[in-house]
Amino acid sequence: MRILSGIQPSGTIHIGNYFGMIKKMVESQDDGELFAFLASYHALTSVKEKEALENNIFEAAVNFLALGMDPEKSTFWVQHDVKEVLELYWILSNHTSMGLLERAHSYKDKTAKGIQANHGLFSYPVLMAADILLFDSNIVPVGKDQIQHVEMTRDIANSFNHAYKKEILILPEAKVDEIVATVPGTDGAKMSKSYGNTIDMFGSKKKVKKQVMSIVTDSKELDEPKEWENCNIYKLCELFMSEEELKELQQRYATPGEGYGHFKLTLLDKINEHFEPYAEKREYFINNPQKVKEILEFGASKARKVARAKMEQIREIVGLGLY
Repeated sequence: MRILSGIQPSGTIHIGNYFGMIKKMVESQDDGELFAFLASYHALTSVKEKEALENNIFEAAVNFLALGMDPEKSTFWVQHDVKEVLELYWILSNHTSMGLLERAHSYKDKTAKGIQANHGLFSYPVLMAADILLFDSNIVPVGKDQIQHVEMTRDIANSFNHAYKKEILILPEAKVDEIVATVPGTDGAKMSKSYGNTIDMFGSKKKVKKQVMSIVTDSKELDEPKEWENCNIYKLCELFMSEEELKELQQRYATPGEGYGHFKLTLLDKINEHFEPYAEKREYFINNPQKVKEILEFGASKARKVARAKMEQIREIVGLGLY
C-alpha cells in the first residue's frame, strides 16, 4: 500500500499542521510505503518572496526530520525537484472540467478571505491530483477540508482513464482522522497561516505565549462557571491531554474562581511540554543545512525514479511517446 501526503512550506509550521498532517504522516511510515513531499509549487500561490520561500522550505524540512520523518523508511523530497509533476499537471488539465474547479470549496474560502484570485489558486486541485496520481498513491491522509480535493482527483483520474480506455491512473482513497480533522485556530476557525490564527510549534517562548493568550473566548468573569464544550482553549487542550486530564480541566471550568487566562497558561504548558523533546534534534538539523540538503536530494532521486516510469506510461498512452 502506497501512502502519499504533502504540506506547503508557506510559513512557520504550526500545531494545526502537526496534528492535522505531520503527525499522521510520520506515523504512517509504519503503515505502508510513504511518499511525503514539501509542496513548493503549491506554496507559490501565497509566497512571492524568494528568500521567504527558500527559508520556509528549509524550515519545513528541518521540522519534519526533527519530528520523526525517516529518509530510510520513507521517500521524502521537495516538490520542485521532481519536474514530472508539472508535465502530468498539464496533461490532467485537459481532462478537468471548469465546473469541477469552480465547485472547489478551498478556492471559494480563500478568495472570500481576501486572497487574490489567480490561475494557480484556481487550478490548485489539478496540481494536487498530479501529485497523487504520479506516484500511484492508494491512500492520501488529509484534513477534513481537503477531502473534496481527493474526490476531485478521483474524478480527474476517471476522466483520463475513460478517455484512453485504460485503467492507468489509480483512484486514491482519502484517510481522515476525525478527531483532528480540523484543528481550531486562535479565533475558532480552522488554524491556517492564511487566516493569521496559528500557534507555532517551535516559535520563541514569548511568541508562542502571545499566540496562546490571543485565543478568543467569551466574556465570562472569574466568579462565573465556564462552558468547556465550545471553548477554543479546551478544543486545543484535547490535542495534548489525556482523558483524565480533560476531566480535571472540565471540573476547573465548572468551578468559579479561575479565568480563561489560567486555562490558556495550562494549554501553554502542555504545548511546551509536548514539543520540547523534539527541540534538540531540530537544533542539530538547523546547524547542519548540508545534511538536510543531502537527505532531500536522496529522497528526490527515489521519487524521480518512480515518477519517470509513470510518465513513460502516460506519454505512450496519450501519444507523446514516439519522439
